[in-house]
This record gives sequence, C-alpha cells and structure tokens, in this order.
Amino acid sequence: MTQARAAIAHQPGGDFTVEPIEVDAPRAGEVRVAIKGVGLCHTDLVFRDQLAPFALPGVLGHEGAGIVEAIGEGVEGLVVGDEVVVGFSSCGACPRCDEHLPSYCQNFVPLNYAGMRLEDGSTAYAKDGERLTSHFFGQSSFSTLTVTRASNVVKVDTSKVALELLGPLGCGFQTGAGGVMRSLKAHAGSSIAVFGGGPVGLAAVMGAVIQGCSTIILVEPIAARRDIALELGATHVIDPAATADLTAALREIVPLGLDFAFDTSGVVPVIEAGLAALGAHGAIGLVGVPAKAEAAISVNIAALMTPGLRIIGIIEGDSVPQDFIPELIAHHAAGRFPFDRLIKTFPLERINEAIAAQARGECIKVVLIP
Repeated sequence: MTQARAAIAHQPGGDFTVEPIEVDAPRAGEVRVAIKGVGLCHTDLVFRDQLAPFALPGVLGHEGAGIVEAIGEGVEGLVVGDEVVVGFSSCGACPRCDEHLPSYCQNFVPLNYAGMRLEDGSTAYAKDGERLTSHFFGQSSFSTLTVTRASNVVKVDTSKVALELLGPLGCGFQTGAGGVMRSLKAHAGSSIAVFGGGPVGLAAVMGAVIQGCSTIILVEPIAARRDIALELGATHVIDPAATADLTAALREIVPLGLDFAFDTSGVVPVIEAGLAALGAHGAIGLVGVPAKAEAAISVNIAALMTPGLRIIGIIEGDSVPQDFIPELIAHHAAGRFPFDRLIKTFPLERINEAIAAQARGECIKVVLIP
C-alpha cells in the first residue's frame, strides 16, 4: 500500500475531510495516476448526499487529470510519466460499446457507481486498515493518487494548456460540448437554446459555436454568466427571473421554433418551456440532474407526434473519450474552446470552501489541486 491524501465523504450532506489514506498497487489492467487537478462536479455532491447510492465513507471525484506513476500487469500503450485525463468506465464488449457509445454501456451503472472492483468487490483505498469506497466513475480522484482501469485513461497533449486544468474534459465539458456536437448533431445555420450557464451549459454554447449554429440563446439567471456566454459566442441571452413566459421569449427570437434545445438545469418547468419552443422536428437534449428522482415532465402525445419532436436523454455527450477529449484540446489550442476561462482553482484542502463558492455562483467551474 502507498500513502496518499484524499477528501473523504463520511456522511450525507457533511463536509469532506482531507485525510491520509492507503492506496493499492495497480492490479492487472489497471494504472495508478498521480492526480494534478480534479474538477468538482454537481454529480459528486449528488452521490455524497445519497440522492443516489454510494457507500460511505468513500472518496468521490470523477474529473481527474494527472501523470501515470505505476502500471499493472498486461497494460499496453501506456508508460510511467504519461500525462492523462481519467474518464468514465465502460466494459468495451457490449452492443452499445461496439457501437462506439460507451456512456450507454450495459454495465455503466455498476462500473461507475458500485464503488468497488466488480471482479472481487475490493476497493483501492483504505483508512487505518478499514475499507474506503473507491472507483467512483472508475476513478475516485479527490485524492493525490487514484487507481483506475487502463482503458479509462486518455493520453493528452499539454503543450498549449496546463495538465491540471484538463480533468473536466472527462465529464462536464465533454457532456456539454458533446451533447451539442455529438448527441444533437446541431448543424451549421441552426438555432439552439441552452438552459443553464454553468460549466456544462457554457461548454454547450462553445460547442454550438464550433458547429456553426446561427442563433445561440443562453437562458441563465446569473448576469455574469450571461455576460461570459456572449463573449463565448452566444447571440442572445435571457434572464428567466425577468421573463414571465419563457416559451414566448424564445419564440420572439425564433418565431418558427428552435431547431434544438439543451437543458442542464433539470428543472421541470424549464424543460417543458424548451420543449414548447421547439419547431418542427426539433430536438431537446436532457443532461440536467433533477433535484428529486421522481421528477417528470408532462408531454401531450399528439403535440409531440404531429411536428415530430424528439426528447433525448444524454450521458457524457455520446462521446468516445479517447477521440473526443483530444479533439476538444485541439479546439482549445485553435482558440475555439477556451474552457480554461471558466475555471477557478482551489487546493484540495479547501474543498468545502470551493463547494460553497460554487453554490453561491462566485465561480463557474472549480478545479481542485491536490
């Protein structure tokens, strides 16, 4: 076992505590990565707070970037010293994986949420000899060291951007950009409304710019986020708090209805307003996690069928991380995807302060530096 430090979640809704832990050597097919930066995502808090099950105490974190520092038996294509982004887990062998849709892997839930190695139920972490849940999204990277399957990591080019900032490309930024570029396949000249100007929503705005959308609307209550959206290429912004009828406000901009809508809020009335603002054969993509698991939208079947409207659930932007993450880094190098403008860094030791600052809207995307 090797010593590390990690932010441990002990109880639902409680503060994280940064403590020393013991970390396994990588087993067959695994690598151990020294984490240089890890994004803080709303999903981490959803599982900490037990809105979805994850055994506590445990280590969360799923947007890690770092350097390979140990390699297990049978791993090919990686060497100690490789700079990598750590992505989610997929089995690589089911029908969806065969279709290059690993985020819809038939084993996605156990591989990413079970908090253990599925082969034998072991975890990679311990504290004073007691088991700590690990392998969240295949990585549990709120730690100075993480153990992950070699197939989860993506080698990256850091010549134009700092390695410690790249972790969010493995989830939040990949989800926003990929949702527009891959899932919806928004085309040049099309119109799109993005609901929510957090990291996922602003990545979607940048993805829409890359795709050449002619009308890009951000719906967001925080003025600073509306401002940065305009700087990133949005053509219109709407403050929903100042809008009595969101659908009407969207229709005022695009009278024939939107080609695409993309919801990061998970708020039912917002989703329903976006659906009502779609034009013929329009599509709305859903990535926002609702506050309650039982949240549901109301859909009139005839009103959906007649214009051919589409509602699409999206996980991880339908991307293959080994392909899409290098593509986003290339867009960044060319000035088309300036995701680093959204990031504020905090030491891992200040994780609770960072969570509070993000909740207050003082920063868009937190990256923790172990």
